[in-house]
Amino acid sequence: MSKIKSIAMLSTHGYFDPVPQLGRTDTGGQVVYVLELAKALAKAGYKTDIYTRWFDQSQAQVDPVPGNPDVRIIRIPAGPWEFIPKEFIYDVLPELAGNMVSFIKENNLDYDLYHGHYVDAGIVALDVAGAMGKPVYFTAHSLGAWKRDQMGGDPAGMEKKFNFNHRISEEIRVFDNVNAQSLTSVVQQEKLKELCDYEADNIVIIPPGVDVHYFFPLKDGDKGIKTSLPEKYVFCLSRIDTNKGHDLLLHAWDIVRKEMPDVDLVIGGGSPNPKPRELGVFATMDKIIQEAGMQDRVTRIGYVPNDMMRPYYQQAELFVMPSLFEPFGMTSQEAMACGTPVVASKFGGIRNTIENGYNGFLVDPSDPQEFAEAILVLLRNGEKCKEIGHNAYKVILEEYSWEAIARRHLEFYNNYM
Repeated sequence: MSKIKSIAMLSTHGYFDPVPQLGRTDTGGQVVYVLELAKALAKAGYKTDIYTRWFDQSQAQVDPVPGNPDVRIIRIPAGPWEFIPKEFIYDVLPELAGNMVSFIKENNLDYDLYHGHYVDAGIVALDVAGAMGKPVYFTAHSLGAWKRDQMGGDPAGMEKKFNFNHRISEEIRVFDNVNAQSLTSVVQQEKLKELCDYEADNIVIIPPGVDVHYFFPLKDGDKGIKTSLPEKYVFCLSRIDTNKGHDLLLHAWDIVRKEMPDVDLVIGGGSPNPKPRELGVFATMDKIIQEAGMQDRVTRIGYVPNDMMRPYYQQAELFVMPSLFEPFGMTSQEAMACGTPVVASKFGGIRNTIENGYNGFLVDPSDPQEFAEAILVLLRNGEKCKEIGHNAYKVILEEYSWEAIARRHLEFYNNYM
């Protein structure tokens, strides 16, 4: 019998809202993960509050999640009233932890456990759980050592930009001090051992889930709602960042478009008001597109509102995930839930969900010919496309619903109390 009644989740960086503004800086799959996990746990009878940093005074401190009376977002002030990128948030974390403890005590709140998501929230969770005398759990979501290894570049420049050394040392400290930790894929566990020489017997693999009540295939004969996208398109959706592989995708697309003149590439994602880092990635994309002369075959649609994600997935011929570094890749799972075939990077955690050739294709995105060939195989063969899309939907429905993932978390908590 579970002793758990009330849970505190922590996700302290980025923009965390009851209806997430995906694509904004530091606001992507992790926000969806934490929000959907909290909702699934609450529906199973476990009240769940999500703590984040309060940096915008126009927002309420306590923000209920619509349709989920037992889930709240609670914002805790720390540092200046301004957004701080996750790479440089460390200085305000002690204040955040102290203010969170004060808020909990002042409001007579009692949580049975604390669960930090990503290294910054892991640091805060350790401090707060220690002050409250409760168990603490951690999900890294992404590993600093793996990201540094995959991104390469000038070491001094990358260190200045991403603060890798501090992040990695803090991740190890959190790993060493929590009751237990979850990783989202076997590949993360392999990289933790390979790059950090770290192993522990309290590591559990729990992948992200999918809202199968929202993401599902079109029924036979249903064309879906009308959109402004091209009639036939390959779809890519992610945060706009240097590690997402948009340049690799465009080099492969230059090959595909010459073979398939009736299919376009649609690239979605980004903030409603892009920041300099995003603008730099867009500029790189535009340069590749213009130099290849394929302006008429590539559409950049920017920020995608939540209510358009399902139809965009459903109506795509296939979905592509080109990242060289991708701890998991939740957009790939969402596309699969919509019955859309996926061609994804074999270097990411999604490789544990996709069985190559059965429910998707795994490729080396840095090899434009290999990447292009996988896309072309599906575009040329409608029956194969349909079969792989059906198999993709089936595996998501059976193994990756948020209800199933919530049950796995409860087992995880109870086993390491």
